Amino acid sequence: MTAPSRRTVLAGAAALAASPAFAQEMPVVGKVTIADPAAEALISADARVEKVADGFTWTEGPAWVGGEDGYLLFSDVPQNKTHRWSKRDGHTVFMDPAGYAGPPTAMLREPGGNGMALGRGGLLMADSGNRIVAAVDLKTKARRVLASRFEGKRLNSPNDLVLAPDGAIYFTDPPYGLKGVDDSPWRELDYWGLYRLERDGTVRLIDKTLKVNGVGLSPDGKTLYATDPSGWYAFDLDAKGMPTGRRVFVDSKTTNNIGGDGLEVDQHGNVWASCGRSLIIFTPDGRRIGSIDTDDTVSNAAFGADGHVYFSNNHRISRAPVKVVGAQSRLPAAAKR
Repeated sequence: MTAPSRRTVLAGAAALAASPAFAQEMPVVGKVTIADPAAEALISADARVEKVADGFTWTEGPAWVGGEDGYLLFSDVPQNKTHRWSKRDGHTVFMDPAGYAGPPTAMLREPGGNGMALGRGGLLMADSGNRIVAAVDLKTKARRVLASRFEGKRLNSPNDLVLAPDGAIYFTDPPYGLKGVDDSPWRELDYWGLYRLERDGTVRLIDKTLKVNGVGLSPDGKTLYATDPSGWYAFDLDAKGMPTGRRVFVDSKTTNNIGGDGLEVDQHGNVWASCGRSLIIFTPDGRRIGSIDTDDTVSNAAFGADGHVYFSNNHRISRAPVKVVGAQSRLPAAAKR
């Protein structure tokens, strides 16, 4: 999940349109397209696609915390901040810095945190700036390192993650956070890794041949999804959460050669995948049945307990009402401890 090259928003311009007063007049920024009647069980054709917050540089990694009256957390990776939004309170800064907090360095392209999920008793973060997978206490903001190396070599810049039913964490590790990306002199691993992080801290390699970005998991924990410029891939997992095979889930030739970024899976196993300016809905067998189409780049998504799907939408956060919840919300309580 990396920002497009056209970052035109002024750094630090947090003139946000998400105050409680503004919440009454959220502007429409897109529409829903129904490609198959099956999509109507997930989202209405006339669902209002609206902006809830604006004025950021590049939003990423949304995660919903709490119940219906909870709140959304999301990253502004270049600005090194994690933000909070709720209908009641509007926008506030949740963590600053969200990632790297050391002296100025030429190493980093994206110093902040990126993908997030709930787990390990708090917030799980793919911390691009610190090049770690971390657990963050939601109250104190204290950070605990869960993974920083593989086979003795420092991770590139963890990008996205998802929690498994057994409490393990799958995460992607492209070099987007490093200046120079593939050519960065600070890289220690020469591939874009997809990993499984066990509860005991063991890091296991799932794949090193794809240019992985976003990651998601089926409700039963038996299928792992990952994005690559060539499309979306599915890994069939065994009882220990390790792959028994890899297959093409959706080829980007079917999406005008536009690859994906982040993705989210609903409780029925449908994959809501960012792709260009859309959030596309694919069935578990890879059939495109609908989309949320906007006027700007979509990078990731999260289902809220308030009946909406929220998605990072370049310099803003947008949402649409839906009829489903996220697969992550149905995980056993033990998985999140």
